[in-house]
Amino acid sequence: MDVFKIIDKYYKTNEKAKKVLLTHSELVAKKALKIAENLKEPIDKKLVYEGSILHDIGMIFTNAPEIGCNGKHPYICHGILGRQILEKEGLVKHALICERHTGTGITKEEIIKKNLPLPLKDMVPVSLEEQIICYADKFFSKGLKNLEKEKTLEEIEKTLSGYGGNHLKKFRNWHLKFNV
Repeated sequence: MDVFKIIDKYYKTNEKAKKVLLTHSELVAKKALKIAENLKEPIDKKLVYEGSILHDIGMIFTNAPEIGCNGKHPYICHGILGRQILEKEGLVKHALICERHTGTGITKEEIIKKNLPLPLKDMVPVSLEEQIICYADKFFSKGLKNLEKEKTLEEIEKTLSGYGGNHLKKFRNWHLKFNV
């Protein structure tokens, strides 16, 4: 499977968003693969790479003009939109990575409490591959002025602390396990 052909299919008329997606995703993939190489557990490295490249594919259908996306959905929906895209492409495991990577995962309880425009279900990383990609993703922003700059641990923790203690705790546990 060629992940770049899938990206081309959905981003062929949007060079700005495609550049943001590819730059961000390659950085996430590089970090995620480095983590996978250093762990002792068996890991599907092909899935880690492909999932890293495709994890934000749904952003094209969101309203995020600063990164070239002029869709109708709020950005928080990019994970479920990505899941829909990749399920159509027959990539079920990759689709779950899309759905589960936002923040450190979003619970049904959070969706209800914050009235988020998402399906009422838990969308948290389950597999080791999902967790690695979710962790690696936190180090890179899609903001255009800092696209290639890796965030510091302090910057990530400051952002995650705004979402509640469970997100910060989960990230710190991942950091102990994955930090390379």
